[in-house]
Amino acid sequence: MRRAFITGTAGFIGFHLAELLLQEGWAVHGFDGMTDYYDVTLKRKRHARLRQHDRFTATEAMLEDDAALRQAMRDFAPDVVVHLAAQAGVRYSLENPRAYIDANVVGTFNVMDAALAQKVDHLLIASTSSVYGANTEMPFHEGHKADTPLTIYAATKKATEAMGHAYAHLHTLPVTMFRFFTVYGPWGRPDMAYFSFARAILDGRPIDVYNHGEMWRDFTYIDDLVRGIRGLIDAVPPVAAARGTPVPGDSLSPAAPFRIVNIGNSDSVKLTDFIDALEDALGQKAQRNLMPMQLGDVPATWADAGLLRALTGYAPQTSVAEGVRRFVDWYLEYRKGAL
Repeated sequence: MRRAFITGTAGFIGFHLAELLLQEGWAVHGFDGMTDYYDVTLKRKRHARLRQHDRFTATEAMLEDDAALRQAMRDFAPDVVVHLAAQAGVRYSLENPRAYIDANVVGTFNVMDAALAQKVDHLLIASTSSVYGANTEMPFHEGHKADTPLTIYAATKKATEAMGHAYAHLHTLPVTMFRFFTVYGPWGRPDMAYFSFARAILDGRPIDVYNHGEMWRDFTYIDDLVRGIRGLIDAVPPVAAARGTPVPGDSLSPAAPFRIVNIGNSDSVKLTDFIDALEDALGQKAQRNLMPMQLGDVPATWADAGLLRALTGYAPQTSVAEGVRRFVDWYLEYRKGAL
């Protein structure tokens, strides 16, 4: 039985990845701090669902608690570590940047060091499309420069990419960093725009639409995202002696068993079209409050996911209309307390 240690299993993405691996027969140990950045009740409901599997166990502690993290990882003895826990949210990083340094930089270092001590087969770490920052060359490719982050959130994620490369080089530890784009779907984060939009529309309140709706995002449905991660678990970056025929467009480092991979839908959808899909699924129109661009935001994101496809044979494929409908079906049940 394969064993995965996943940080952030009470979070949106970690919860879905843990469910997928448990369904495949893996043993999964979750590590989550249950922070109150958003409703902890939702986090506990996610963990309660995971605990229905007898192969799921969990530790509640902060990433910054190095001793607790090391003990949990040592006791579980994983084959693979997937590090998803982080202080999320681009906008919140403008208000509380220190939280991002503590969780994303210090916490990630602790995860890397604990994984090294356990000699895991593969360490996978979440990054973000936000690292592309002021880059306007699209679609974003892993080989593009990502030296112009526009928020502390993006800067901390870029820092973890550099840290991961250093550990991969120094210790021959296989590391894959994956850059997420705008992820949405059931059991999502309430601070995300699509979630707050649905709540406001149903409550008859206006929604704030930034940059007057002139925004484009590579919206990635949650099931597509975790299937991409699952494929990358088995795509272990090789050491120099075992590289063989190069993968087209590979980001594999020449100095380490390390690569960066985009996971996106390979499509850039206008924000107003996404809102249209939400209105259609809810059966209600939104009152749109058109606003200027927010500080630290970017007008567009768009992933080149060719490397993901080359490495795993998988490409995200859920349309926005279908993904939004699935989210709304879940949200209406969640809203009335049925979940």
